Amino acid sequence: MSRIAKKPILVPKDVKIFFKKKNIYIEGLYGKLKFVLNNFVNVEYNKNVLTFYGNKKYYNSWMYAGTARSLIFSMIYGVKNKFFKTLVLSGVGYRVILKNNVVNLFLGYSHVIKYTLPIGVEANCDSNTKITLSGVNKQLVFQSAAVLRSYKKPEPYKGKGIHYENEIIRRKEAKKK
Repeated sequence: MSRIAKKPILVPKDVKIFFKKKNIYIEGLYGKLKFVLNNFVNVEYNKNVLTFYGNKKYYNSWMYAGTARSLIFSMIYGVKNKFFKTLVLSGVGYRVILKNNVVNLFLGYSHVIKYTLPIGVEANCDSNTKITLSGVNKQLVFQSAAVLRSYKKPEPYKGKGIHYENEIIRRKEAKKK
């Protein structure tokens, strides 16, 4: 039985929630999101409180209710505050340029790596070696950051590559003679 599903969500006053059959529409200051509920999950919305229940006919219904609760909670947070992920490029000659929602990465390869950001994700280049992704949808922002990081993961000897801002890179000792 899920304990997360039993925890109600207090919806802020500036976030609006609408129900249409099994669809939940969430609107806030920064955008709109839609979530489709599973048939195993029942939701009640009373006085700015969302409560989740599992369907008693199905054995694993609380598991689905907990997942739905955590996804809807992150959607409510996203439309109210936005999600941010900062990537840092470290290495000689590594830099990033942003043009028309396309991220151009210069990572020491013979070619430029171009990554088109998905709809709903904005990027901001603070400097040549730092890029901040932001958006309403947590999954889109973090997936875009993971894709950008996968082009050149930080190596363990010098730490060159793309890493998250607060990520700790485990360094290895160089080979001794």
